[in-house]
Formats: sequence, C-alpha cells, structure tokens
Amino acid sequence: VQLQASGGGLVQAGGSLRLSCAASIRTFAAYTVGWFRQAPGKEREFVAGVSWSSAATHYADSVKGRFTISRDNAKDTVYLQMNSLKPEDTAVYRCAAARNGGYYADTQYDFWGQGTQVTVSS
Repeated sequence: VQLQASGGGLVQAGGSLRLSCAASIRTFAAYTVGWFRQAPGKEREFVAGVSWSSAATHYADSVKGRFTISRDNAKDTVYLQMNSLKPEDTAVYRCAAARNGGYYADTQYDFWGQGTQVTVSS
C-alpha cells in the first residue's frame, strides 16, 4: 500500500474530522499531495492540495475557510482538518500524490489512496 487514507466517520453538521494520508512512497516529501472527494452519483472533485514544502496550498471554493491541509514530511503524512462540516461534504475522500504537477486535475496524480468515508448528518 503506497497511500493509506484514514480518519473518516459519521459526524453531525457543524462538527469536525481530521483525515490522514500516510505514505509509503519513496521520497514522498518531494510530492504534491491532493485530497479529492466523490459523492454518490457525482463526479470526483478536488478538495485541497499542498506543495511538497507546504509553501503553497489550494482549496476548492466550497471548503475555503473550513478545511485546512497540512503535511508532516518527517512522518510521510498529510492531513486534512475539516471543520464546520455540512451534509454536502458527505463523500468518499481520497488522497493522491503527484511527482510533477498536481493540484486541481486528478490526471496529474501518480498514486491514489483507497478512500475513507465521511458522512455528515443534518
């Protein structure tokens, strides 16, 4: 397993969750990492991304101000802190790593985790 996502669960609207993406990729610290989500019947969408050095972060408009992406390269782990969760955040969340490029386009990513379910009840 090269990317392992965890931390999903069931939470009430307004609550918080922190997702983790643990990597076993060589030189993971050199990769851009993104989080994507897919709700039933919908297309996969970009949620957040972080550059290898954490100098740059990007967010979908729908999560700006509520979600925070961060990484700890010493632990080969990327986090997604999700606050003020809404029912529309319900989806399977997957992390992905890109050696070159990355961020918004899922075609730019080389490795994908298996996904973790996030369910937000109203």
